[in-house]
Amino acid sequence: MPEHAHDGPRHDDHGSRGDHAHSGPGARTTGRGDHSPGGHGGHAHGGHAHGSHGHSHGPGGHSHGISADADRRWLRAALVLITAYMAVEVVIGFLSGSLALISDAAHMLTDAASIVLALVAMRLAARPARGGYTYGLKRAEILSAQANGITLLVLSLWLAYEAVARLLSPPEINGGPVLVTALTGVLVNLVAAWCLSRANRSSLNVEGAYQHILTDLFGFIATAVSGAIVLTTGFVQADAIATLVVVALMLRAGLGLVRDSGRIFMEAAPAGLDPDALGDRLVASDAVVEVHDLHIWEITSGEPALSAHVLVAPAGDCHAVRRDLQRLLSDRYGITHATLQVDHLNERPADGELLHIAAGPAPTEAAPTHTYCEAPHGPVHRAAPHRH
Repeated sequence: MPEHAHDGPRHDDHGSRGDHAHSGPGARTTGRGDHSPGGHGGHAHGGHAHGSHGHSHGPGGHSHGISADADRRWLRAALVLITAYMAVEVVIGFLSGSLALISDAAHMLTDAASIVLALVAMRLAARPARGGYTYGLKRAEILSAQANGITLLVLSLWLAYEAVARLLSPPEINGGPVLVTALTGVLVNLVAAWCLSRANRSSLNVEGAYQHILTDLFGFIATAVSGAIVLTTGFVQADAIATLVVVALMLRAGLGLVRDSGRIFMEAAPAGLDPDALGDRLVASDAVVEVHDLHIWEITSGEPALSAHVLVAPAGDCHAVRRDLQRLLSDRYGITHATLQVDHLNERPADGELLHIAAGPAPTEAAPTHTYCEAPHGPVHRAAPHRH
């Protein structure tokens, strides 16, 4: 395995008795052999525990091909453009009496705030891991994405209330300035959206800012249509209807951001990845008898991590199995941050008793099982049919 340079103290991977345990970014170990999130509460091993490092940043890892500096440049360009136009739009919106324009300006304010938040979060996430923050501050980007989603939802509720009030009691609106300002806003938002599309949108943080800009673009299109209708027909309710269209777009984008960021905070598996299917695929590998305490989560968007306890047949090669499983996880699932604790099925503790799972079948000499976990987290994957 490749060497890794550490800013902090150097840790010796090898114990004095020749036993070796490697812990990757997916597990945090204690002196008793506990793993979180692996949860192996009472793992006293008389033999050897094999862990694995998942630090390689190849395809499927978190090297996205776009540098953080490049991301920040594109976000700053969009921020300058949006802030300048927002000031113009607020003035014209009040002069023309258009709620649609004012709602667009309010949305552009949240656009600017979302980009500022994204820039701050990127700075925090770039700080190296140290001290108690063993992952660094990478989830600052997810906090930013969630804040962007919540602001979209709150703003959409306020605009919906104002739009309904104007449908019931429509004010006078000057359609000409609304149409011109909205058409100009479409161009401004097209350029801003292009700038953000050049950044790394696999980051939920950048995607949050992009969704703000995109819904604003659609909002300007709706506002331009309403301005044309008011100018040609005098149907002033079109302004409030356009606002409701913007509200619907904001709700859709806001709910998506809150949902996706919430999945990461709740340590859910990445969307589209079925842990049960992955566990069955791991246990189908040569010499693997069982996989339990399988956990899959995201450190931040685009950085999946995995930890699992793998039991190998007595005659199996633990090191070969670990390497094969790591290769499978990287090549097929894009998971390069993986911590695998690999043990032989017939290992015995110091007192010589057979190891077994408390809820499993009774151990026998012919079919030894294990007590690596009193209560395994999640399903226990075996080659035979089993519950998920």
